[in-house]
Amino acid sequence: MTVVLLHGWPGLPSDYDEVVAGLAADRVIVPDLRGMGAGYGGITGIEEATAQAHADRVLETLDAEGVDDGIVIVGYDIGSRIAQAALRTAPHRFRGAVLTPAYPGIGDRAASPALASTFWYQHFHREPVAAALIDGDERAVRTYLTYLWETWRADAAPPPHLDEIVAAYAQPGAFAASLQWYVANRGYAADDEPITVPTTMLWPDRDPLFPVEWADRLSEHFSDVRLEVVTDCGHFVPVERADAVVRAIRSHLP
Repeated sequence: MTVVLLHGWPGLPSDYDEVVAGLAADRVIVPDLRGMGAGYGGITGIEEATAQAHADRVLETLDAEGVDDGIVIVGYDIGSRIAQAALRTAPHRFRGAVLTPAYPGIGDRAASPALASTFWYQHFHREPVAAALIDGDERAVRTYLTYLWETWRADAAPPPHLDEIVAAYAQPGAFAASLQWYVANRGYAADDEPITVPTTMLWPDRDPLFPVEWADRLSEHFSDVRLEVVTDCGHFVPVERADAVVRAIRSHLP
């Protein structure tokens, strides 16, 4: 069986290091997402930064690896939204999915004025001043990304691979390239048909971005979904609770 792991923002494939270690017996593919940190290869156009464009590239990677079906796909943060696009595009290729928020059932709740102090960063990322202030400046990248990691983690700690993340996103042009995601993917609402692939939704109980109450519409967007609340966990599930991710993946393996 093949497991595909898609990282989030601001992150890298190494976000899944502990997960990969727990899946030593399985074939695991952890791609660099184009325009994200280590996947930076120049500023991409908006059309290349959509969740669908990322999903298409993931499917092309699987084609190149000769992997046709029986895949378990895993994604957190933007990786979850990319995985969802792949699941809708080619459901026959997947035997299961392990996701974290977000999903279309969140709708416009994240845009509530009451949550402006939580989702401010998305609006900031869409303005040219974000790249002007931070891109290519190692100190600024470290300060900003450390703040987000510490704010979004349950234990308010920086990631163990912070230096690697900073080095990747501090490359001139890399931070700006990563922000294209926020320009190309606005909001969470969508009218897509429900995902039919069996899915485990891992919902962290201490994620400041997505409260567990927002899981109330999962059945409208997934026809076969199991909700698992991950305790003592913030936004970065593979880093904070790799054990929960490994268990969920194994539940989809034969």
